[in-house]
Amino acid sequence: MPLGMLGCMRWAFELLEEHKGIRMDLAGIPAEDPSTYAMIRKADTLGVFQIESRAQMAMLPRIKPRTFYDLVIQVAIVRPGPIQGDMVHPYLRRREGLEPVDYPTPELKAVLGSTLGVPLFQEQAMRVAIECAGFTPGEADQLRRAMATFKLTGGVSKFSSKLVDGMVARGYSREFAEGTFKQLEGFGSYGFPESHAASFALIAYASSWMKCHHPEIFTCALLNAQPMGFYAPAQIVRDAHDHGVEVRPVDVNSSRWDCTLEPAGQGRLAVRLGLRLVRGLANAAGAGIVAAREDRPYGDVEDLWRRAGVPVAALRQLAAADGFAGMGLTRREAAWAIRALRDEALPLFAAAGDAQEVVEPEVTLRPMSEGREVVEDYTMTGLSLRSHPVALLRQDLRGQGIIPCADLARTRDGRRVTVSGLVLVRQRPGSANGVLFLTLEDETGVANIVVWKKLFEQRRRIILGASMLAVKGRVQIEGEVIHLIAEQLVDQTDLLRSVGSREMPTQPAGRPARV
Repeated sequence: MPLGMLGCMRWAFELLEEHKGIRMDLAGIPAEDPSTYAMIRKADTLGVFQIESRAQMAMLPRIKPRTFYDLVIQVAIVRPGPIQGDMVHPYLRRREGLEPVDYPTPELKAVLGSTLGVPLFQEQAMRVAIECAGFTPGEADQLRRAMATFKLTGGVSKFSSKLVDGMVARGYSREFAEGTFKQLEGFGSYGFPESHAASFALIAYASSWMKCHHPEIFTCALLNAQPMGFYAPAQIVRDAHDHGVEVRPVDVNSSRWDCTLEPAGQGRLAVRLGLRLVRGLANAAGAGIVAAREDRPYGDVEDLWRRAGVPVAALRQLAAADGFAGMGLTRREAAWAIRALRDEALPLFAAAGDAQEVVEPEVTLRPMSEGREVVEDYTMTGLSLRSHPVALLRQDLRGQGIIPCADLARTRDGRRVTVSGLVLVRQRPGSANGVLFLTLEDETGVANIVVWKKLFEQRRRIILGASMLAVKGRVQIEGEVIHLIAEQLVDQTDLLRSVGSREMPTQPAGRPARV
């Protein structure tokens, strides 16, 4: 994952220099940028490094990072070790001023002052052992090694008596010493060295800065770096739209293999989706199409076929992906134009353009429904720039009393409501005691669902197998974080399958869908 995002950022820096004349690298990104931290505090972090998961997004509005060290703590604290060691809630309470920070000795304040008395990093655990319990440096290193292998060997426990007795001998209460050991024991194999957390935080900050200040460049680079992270191209493109980025479809006369940037007027740049997104299209075919059009664009399907020399199967894939729309051809019209082409070698006179013209009878092809176009988009490119699939089902959902996901932000805490959407992400962290986190998406936004262990076990098959779910539950609002605590779940995959026969209602509910 770090290598994937580093590759993405390298791509972004190249695009930044090519299209905006700004030469930059990781070391040159402006430090402590207020706009970047404002974006991070809102958990507007889809696609950025390390802080894009559901758990991280839920914690960001509580930690409220304003400095780089806040981000270091954010990276380190949302991990099973700190959670199991009961470090997260004490830290949050102290950060929010709800609990006093108690340092029984100056030595402890010197070690844990930067993290409000809570040991979050391996280095702190070693310093607590040395300065507060009398460990030698060698013994502290053994403790560090034991923490690193605790998950496999349980080796931290043998240090319990030495650490607790050592702290008591130096004036700490036994209760405090035992609590400290419990926190250290909770590290398991998950405790971060502070240097490791700082390295991750640097990449998290850099990717957030790029998303904040150059969202079109970040989107283009991120699409080219896929597969990576939690989110598919459809969600990346939708998020880009929400940040004012214009995204243009795959086009045989405009797309290169990778996603690119092109002028969009008034100094703006648009993202052009690349041929790499066309399902099944070989890189060699894409390269041939791009190379053969360098001197002039293609006039029609046959012109592309003759000049690029690509297999007919590749043309069919492009037609199915609506890649000929820029020529004024619908999917069906492009497929009709391809039907007579063959992969056998062309006669010399035909290749030279002297073949006898064949007059085709005029045929009127029935246009696809909006829903079928959307289905084909998702099938061939994994996303759609037309309507969101759930927008085509909104009338049915409204009739069932199902509200749009965006309405959760206007719903009072504790109210019971039902939302429905495509299942984007299923996460079941090892530290969550069997709790499952779901992310649903409709045409208005996303809903974050919490499924308790008992309900998950009861409805496991539906939860893990459904492409679309309706969830009835209780709204839980914690500051800026909104969850729906699931009580009932209904598989709506069959309803989703009906999208192909749907048209957009003349007056759709909610805001217009864009992805």
